[in-house]
Amino acid sequence: MKIVVLAGGTSTERSVSITSGTMVCKALRAKNHQAILVDIFCGIEVNGNLEDAFAEENYDVDKAAEYMHSFDEKLDEMIASRRRFFGRNVLELCEAADVVFLALHGANGEDGKVQATFDLLGIPYTGTGYLSSALAMDKSITKQFFRAHNVPTPNGVTLKKGQESEPLSSFGLELPVVVKPCCGGSSVGVYIAHTNEEYWQAMKDAFSYEPEVVVEEYIEGREFSVGVVDGKAYPIIEIAPIEGFYDYTNKYKVGATVDTCPAVLTEEQTKEMQKHAEDGAAALGIENYCRLDFMMRKDGRMYCLEANTLPGMTPTSLLPQEAQVLGISYPELCELLIQLSLRKRGNNA
Repeated sequence: MKIVVLAGGTSTERSVSITSGTMVCKALRAKNHQAILVDIFCGIEVNGNLEDAFAEENYDVDKAAEYMHSFDEKLDEMIASRRRFFGRNVLELCEAADVVFLALHGANGEDGKVQATFDLLGIPYTGTGYLSSALAMDKSITKQFFRAHNVPTPNGVTLKKGQESEPLSSFGLELPVVVKPCCGGSSVGVYIAHTNEEYWQAMKDAFSYEPEVVVEEYIEGREFSVGVVDGKAYPIIEIAPIEGFYDYTNKYKVGATVDTCPAVLTEEQTKEMQKHAEDGAAALGIENYCRLDFMMRKDGRMYCLEANTLPGMTPTSLLPQEAQVLGISYPELCELLIQLSLRKRGNNA
């Protein structure tokens, strides 16, 4: 198949996205697909016709990734000077492809805008649709849907600038709390506040990312993640950071966490968490695949934190580790996600 692996973009997770895209592109080429790596915002130069871009025999994925990173320093300038989000030749290449593998993370990629555009243009893509993407991207809306469908989630509130001066008690909360941007990803801008001073600073920092933040009760305990593929939960993985919590650095630094899959849980706990993961994905209307994050207290009470509609595919990412336990290799997982997405949309390639 001719496949565009779409990565990069303008979000705070741009670098992670490029890493995911690079690995996915290499895996798909190893499966004999004509896969190319494209930056959704910065675009790509095409010499000749579009078919030539897919047919290049000596295509260098690492060189394509280097080209994407060459725009990193001038990205802010490009954003300020442009009205159009899609880069040069991006939509044309996506229309010429059999399918687009979305290796995007964060805003303008995981929030449904790209998915909606592709739906209108008739471009097949991996992952769930635009509406469920938008719902899952907003942590405040996600919590509302979880509560409505009896998926346990921490107590919390969504605040706008100006409300941070109100006491936590007025929202039914008390220290310690977790403060995070409403629509961020990869734990960028996430803070754990144990004192009032830490809380005010966390609010200030979180508001520097977005105009709305979520403040929720801090759940002390063990951290887990569960992939859901085609409506069925994958083996649970436990994430134990060597230092601190599972923030941006620990997510993507090799050796920063101890990952255990399958997680050491009782059979009852495993079934309960997997059921919550499946219910959480269904509550948001997520199709094809996603990953949900959990915390569990010492007494066994578990809470679903959020859903990720385009899980990371980096060397330290969780979904590939869970798939490996089932005997699904990384290249096989990439191909599975493509075939599943095509079947759901009535396309076969």
